[in-house]
Amino acid sequence: MTHQPQIDTSPKVSDEVRKTTCYMCACRCGINVHMKDGKVAYIEGNRDHPVNKGVLCAKGSAGIMQINAPSRLRAPLKRVGPRGSGEFEEISWDEALEIATKRLGKIRKDAPEKLAFFTGRDQSQSFTSFWAQAYGTPNYAAHGGFCSVNMATAGIYTIGGAFWEFGQPDWDHTKMFMLFGVAEDHDSNPLKIGLGKLKKRGAKVIGVNPIRSGYNAIADEWIGITPGTDGLFIMSLIRELLMAGKIDLHYLAQYTNAPMLLNCDPKSAEFGLLMRNGNGKMLVIDRATKKPTAFDKQGVQPDLSATYRKSGITHHPVFHRLAETYMVDEYAPENVTERCGIPAETIRRIAAELAHVAFEEAITLPIAWTDFRGEKHSEMIGRPVSFHAMRGISAHANGFQTCRALHILQIILGSVEVPGGFRFKPPYPKPFEAHPKPHCNAKPDAPLDGPHLGFVHGPEDLALRPDGSAARIDKAFTWENPMSSHGLMHMVISNAHAGDPYKIDTLFLYMANMAWNSSMNTSGVIKMLTDTDENGDYVIPNIIYSDAYSSEMVAYADLILPDTTYLERHDCISLLDRPISEADAAADAIRWPVIEPDRDVRGFQSVLCDLGARLGLPNFVNEDGSQKFADYADYIVNHERKPGIGPLSGFRGDGTQQGRGAVNPAQLDRYIENGGFSVTHIPKSASYYKPWNTEYQDWAVGMGIFDSPQPYLFSLYSEPMRRFQLAAEGHGERQPPEHLRQQVHNAMQPLPTWTESAKNDDQYPIHALTQRPMAMYHSWGSQNAWLRQIHGRNPLYLPTKIWAKHGFSEGDWACVTSPHGEIIVPVALHAALNEHTIWTWNAIGKRKGTWALDENAPEATNGFLLNHLIHELLPPKGDGLRWANSDPVTGQAAWFDLKVRLKKNAPPQNAQPAFPPIKSPVGQGPKNLTWKVGK
Repeated sequence: MTHQPQIDTSPKVSDEVRKTTCYMCACRCGINVHMKDGKVAYIEGNRDHPVNKGVLCAKGSAGIMQINAPSRLRAPLKRVGPRGSGEFEEISWDEALEIATKRLGKIRKDAPEKLAFFTGRDQSQSFTSFWAQAYGTPNYAAHGGFCSVNMATAGIYTIGGAFWEFGQPDWDHTKMFMLFGVAEDHDSNPLKIGLGKLKKRGAKVIGVNPIRSGYNAIADEWIGITPGTDGLFIMSLIRELLMAGKIDLHYLAQYTNAPMLLNCDPKSAEFGLLMRNGNGKMLVIDRATKKPTAFDKQGVQPDLSATYRKSGITHHPVFHRLAETYMVDEYAPENVTERCGIPAETIRRIAAELAHVAFEEAITLPIAWTDFRGEKHSEMIGRPVSFHAMRGISAHANGFQTCRALHILQIILGSVEVPGGFRFKPPYPKPFEAHPKPHCNAKPDAPLDGPHLGFVHGPEDLALRPDGSAARIDKAFTWENPMSSHGLMHMVISNAHAGDPYKIDTLFLYMANMAWNSSMNTSGVIKMLTDTDENGDYVIPNIIYSDAYSSEMVAYADLILPDTTYLERHDCISLLDRPISEADAAADAIRWPVIEPDRDVRGFQSVLCDLGARLGLPNFVNEDGSQKFADYADYIVNHERKPGIGPLSGFRGDGTQQGRGAVNPAQLDRYIENGGFSVTHIPKSASYYKPWNTEYQDWAVGMGIFDSPQPYLFSLYSEPMRRFQLAAEGHGERQPPEHLRQQVHNAMQPLPTWTESAKNDDQYPIHALTQRPMAMYHSWGSQNAWLRQIHGRNPLYLPTKIWAKHGFSEGDWACVTSPHGEIIVPVALHAALNEHTIWTWNAIGKRKGTWALDENAPEATNGFLLNHLIHELLPPKGDGLRWANSDPVTGQAAWFDLKVRLKKNAPPQNAQPAFPPIKSPVGQGPKNLTWKVGK
C-alpha cells in the first residue's frame, strides 16, 4: 500500500483525572473520573484503591449517565395539586427551607416523636442518625429493616460482626468456599476478584441458592435449595459434624461460650442463664483445678464436659445444650431432604468435605501472637473453610435464626478469624455489649436521650412507653420484634396510616422509593399516602422527600428537596458507619464534587446542616446560635464524636496521624490527593484471632475503635434471647402481653432452631423471589441510558417442571396470584432453578411518567414488580390484631416468604397491574440522549 492510514491508537481521553468513590452500588469502589473542559468524559477503576484495585463493573462505568440523566430533579418543589398528581411548582431554597423549618420546628416544640425520619440506601447513616437524635425524635432508621438486618444482627450477637461490610473470606488461603443467598448487586467487584483468586488456586466453590445466576453460575457445585430452608440444611450439616466428632474442641473451649456453665434447673428463676462470679464474669470449670473459674483468668483451661452443682442447682456447659439441640433425628439428612430439596447423600458429602478441608488440610502460618489470657502462641492455625451470605437467607421470617445457625457452623469448624476462614474488617469485631442500647425518651424541644438504634440485652431495654405500648412508630424494639437493631422501615407508612401506635405529623424520607419498589404492598402504600380523613385532610399530614431523580415517590410528597448526584457532592464513608475496610487494614473514603451541579440542587447532608441550624438543634449551632457547620464537608472535617475521633480516620492532626488525632483543616485535601481514601494497615501479628489477640486489641485502641481492649467470646448460646424467654415464662418485672407470650418464647430460642416460614399451602404452592441484577442498584439502572440496554425489561423466570406443566412457550404470559394480589407478566424458561421456585429481577418495572422515561418504554409496559403480590401484614388471624410480615426476632421484612400460584394468560397490552401515568416535574427525556465533551 502506498498510503498508510493515520490512526491515533492512543487518543487523549482527558485533560485531568479526578479520583473519587463510586456510588452506583454499595461496593464503594475507587474510580478515576476523566475530565475534559470541566466535564466528565469517562469513568474507570482506580488501580490503587483497596476495594476494587482497578476493577470496575458495567454500572460503575455507567455512572457518567447519572450526571446526564434527564430524570434529575432541577430545583426545590412545592406540591400544588393533589398528592399523586405530580403537580408542583418550583420554589427557591429559601422558601423550601422556610417551609420545612416552620413545620419541623412546630413538631419539635410540641411532640418531636411526630416526625418520622427514615432514609434509604444512603451511606451517611451515622450523620443522619446524629441529626435525628439532635432533633429529638425516636422515629429514625435507615433501610436495613427491609434489607438485611437479620444478617447484621445475628452476626453481631453471635460472633461480633457479619458478612460483607463487617468481614470477608480469607481469599488467599481458603480451600473451600460456600456462599448462601447472595445476589449479584452487593459487593460485586471484591467478590469477583476473590472468586477469581479461588478459581485460579483450584479451591472449591459451592453456591447455595434457589437461583443459579451470577456467582452461582461459576460455582463448582450449585445447590438449588428450596427457599426458606437454608437454616434446616445448615443445622443438618451441624448435626453431621457433631455426630462424626469433626469439630474444633480446642477452639470451642478457648474462644466461645461453649464451656460456660449454664443453669439447668427448670424450677430456677435463672434457668438457662450463665453462671457468673461476684464481678459478673462468666464461669467455667478449669480442667486443672476442677473448680469454677472466671473464663478469662490467665492459664485457665476451660472444660467442655464438666458438671457443677451449687445450692441444689446443676450447671452444665453450653456445649452440652448444643449437642442435645442438634444431635437429634429431626436434623438427620434423610429427614430434611424433602423440605430442602437437597438429596440426603449430598448433605452428608458436603459435611464430610467441610470436615476434611478444615481438619485434614489445616494450614499453619508462622506468626507469633498473644491471647487475652496472656498465653503466647508461636503460630496461627487455620481451618481453610469460609462462608459468605447475604439477603437471600435473611429475608424470611426465620432469617435471624438461619443466619445465627450459619455462624455456629463456622464456629464449630473453628473457621472464624483464622487463616483460611472468615475474617473481620475494622472496626469489627466488636462484642454486642460494645454497641449502644436503643433510646426512645422524646421530650419537647430537646434532643433524644441517646441513640435510636442499638442492641438490647434483655426486656429492660425495649423501646416501650410506660403503658407498655410502642415508643416508636415502626414498633422496633417491642415484644413483636425485640432485636430490631435497624428499625422496620417497611412498617412506617402502614403504622402511621393506621395510627398504630400513634399518629404522626410529618414523614421525612431520603432516597427511599416507598411509593414503588421499596415497599411491600405497593398499591396499598400509594393509597395510604393519598388517603384522607373525614375532614378531607391527609391521614399522613405532611411528607417531605429528598432524592436526586424523579422517582415514583416524588409525586406523593408535599415538599421536594432535590439532592445532587454522587459526583456533585461530598460524602463520607466512615469507620463510624459503613467503611471500606479490608481484613488487613482499616480504610475509609470520601466523595467530593468533581463537578459542580448545573441545576439548583444541594447535597442532602448539607441541607440537614442548614436545617439543623435553623431549628437550633444542639451540635448544629454554636453557643451564639450561629450555624456550626457550613455544609457537610465542614461537618466531615470539624465534627468530633469524642475528642480526637471524627468521621474520617486518616490524615488527622498534622496530617500524619491515623485514627485518633486533632481536627486537620486540610483533611479533605489530603484525601483527594491520596485518591479519595485512607488506609491504615494492621500489624502482621494482629492479622488473625482479632477478638482474642492482644496486639489487635491494642491496635484498635490506638485507632480509636475502642477506648480500652474489648476481648470477648463468641456466643453459641445467646443469653439475651434466653432473658426474653424467661420473661415469656413469667419472670421479671417486664413481661410480654398475653397474645405475644408464646411467640416470644418460640422465637427467642438461645440456640438456633428451624421453623417453617412460608407455610405449605396447596392453593399457593410456588415460591416467588426477586433479586437485583449486578447492573442495577436501588432504582437507578432503569433510567440510565447504558444500563437500560442490559435490563430494559424483566420476564418472570420459570423452572422446567412448571414451564412444562402449564404448557408455556416462548413469548407467553402468566397470571400470578398470591393471597394479596395478582399480576399478569411475561414469562421465560430458566432451567437452572429450584423446581418449586419462580423469580424475576427487581426494580426493573417503572410507573409510566416517572424517571423521564417514555410512556411506552419497556420498563413501563413489560417491566413489573413482585411487590404487588406481597403485603406488609400477614393475613388476618381473626384476633383483631395487625401481624407484621416480618421476622419475629428483628422485624426484618419477610420478602422471600412469598408463595403464589400461576396459570397461562393471554398477553395484555401492558404488564398488570397498570397504573395511570404520573405527571413528572422533569417531563420526558429526549428520544436520543447525546452530549459532547471537549472541543
